[in-house]
Amino acid sequence: MDLTKDAIKFLTEVGTEPHERIVEMDDGRLFSVNTAGNVEEIFPHAVLAKNSIRINTLSGLVNYVKANIEREEEKLILHIEDETTIKLMGTLEIDGRREVLAITEAIVPSFDFGYFYDMEAFNIALQSKFVDLKTETKLDDRAILLQVVGNVTEDNVKMTGDDGVSQAVAIKQGLASKADVKVPNPVNLAPYRTFLEVEQPVSQFVFRMKDGPRAAIFEADGGAWRNQAIVNICEYLKEQLAYQVKTQRITILA
Repeated sequence: MDLTKDAIKFLTEVGTEPHERIVEMDDGRLFSVNTAGNVEEIFPHAVLAKNSIRINTLSGLVNYVKANIEREEEKLILHIEDETTIKLMGTLEIDGRREVLAITEAIVPSFDFGYFYDMEAFNIALQSKFVDLKTETKLDDRAILLQVVGNVTEDNVKMTGDDGVSQAVAIKQGLASKADVKVPNPVNLAPYRTFLEVEQPVSQFVFRMKDGPRAAIFEADGGAWRNQAIVNICEYLKEQLAYQVKTQRITILA
């Protein structure tokens, strides 16, 4: 920097106003000189939104993007952070920051995998927090589990013959009789775990019961369902925002 001592002394001693202590260099850079003679470079500062819009549905996010009411004609990025969070961001600003225009977070029901529920609570959860996958010709694993937990007797869950995979439980048959049945394992279920506009990923779970009787399911796919959920979200956004993607106004990152 070619600011001489005489120039600095002149600026600090002649009683210049603050806006008059700015020196522009030949290369376009700006420097300020304070009353103590210290020189600091002035960097450009981008004006960003103070608050991000909060959205809870993919359709709401799509409508916001299509409305084009903010940052008109500017290139934007849709970043799918995970199965429940998407951020609509601008490109990198001149000062190195990145503006977050909107944050979309899915509202999904809470279910504690690995926790042993009593039969009533487990039955209700299966019906209200899991997708019904049965067809006209075939029952799904959810329906089979509902039959088991809806008819299990108060007797202890049998541990005899438990090979670590299948368990035997007594379920009601008619008004007075009961029969021992094997609990299916593993089971394929589709809990509501991502945005409702996309297909809920089906994954494997380990189903176990114990005295009480109580039941629990444990995730058994190593988290692969999350990748599938992100793919489903990405495909939905590509379809709904096909024009914006084609014109490169929107870039989708997953």
